Amino acid sequence: MIHPTAIISPNASIGENTEIGPYCVIEDNVTLGDHCKLHSHVVIHGTTTIGSHNEFFPFASIGIKSQDLKYQAEPTYLQIGSHNVFRENTTIHRGTNAESPTTIGSHNLFLAYSHVAHDCTVGNHIILSNNGTLAGHVTVGDHAILSGLAGVHQFCRIGEHAMIGGMTKIVQDAPPFMIIDGNPGILRGVNQVGLQRRDFSPNDILAIRNTYKKLFLRKDTELTGAIQALDPTLAQNPLVSSLIGFIQSSQRGVTR
Repeated sequence: MIHPTAIISPNASIGENTEIGPYCVIEDNVTLGDHCKLHSHVVIHGTTTIGSHNEFFPFASIGIKSQDLKYQAEPTYLQIGSHNVFRENTTIHRGTNAESPTTIGSHNLFLAYSHVAHDCTVGNHIILSNNGTLAGHVTVGDHAILSGLAGVHQFCRIGEHAMIGGMTKIVQDAPPFMIIDGNPGILRGVNQVGLQRRDFSPNDILAIRNTYKKLFLRKDTELTGAIQALDPTLAQNPLVSSLIGFIQSSQRGVTR
């Protein structure tokens, strides 16, 4: 299952039933799981650990060293789960130091020319559309969608089930369950269609909508006070509690 033009380091570990196509390069300290497929011209650098059933399209560059100027050539890491798809010219970088590997979960789709920079943490079931870009130290929650040409600033967080519009510039944390769009990005409303597609109950969606109205619709609302004023029954909903926790833990401020 390995094309004769592929170059594979003897220090790489290749799983069973993995297909490596023409002109691929697998460098030292790469662990590639079972049932993966590299179409052609894929480059994987070490130290990178990749799970099973991942698919890499031509010219994907995986595990390249950090572009952070603080990087001093120390050993750094990239960890990738299973059942991910990396389309053409996707670039994924390792962390900047050994204590903060770049981490990607499972069941994600990275479309052509998308980029994940050093020290990012990407969850599961995420779509990063064409030319979508994550700067360093970005965290993306499960089931988030970033549309084409969206750009996320360093140290920002994208909440779970958030929807980021095309060509949106994210400079503050994007709250979970919400739609953010524009340059710079602003909060447009609840990602209701996305939540319905993922089988959220009507009661949970209503709770999120009511919380959105209380916290975000008035521009003069101070978030700490608005959270304290929420009806206790509403605040106890697990999804609302998750949204509140996200806001309260923000270090960069929350997109309004």
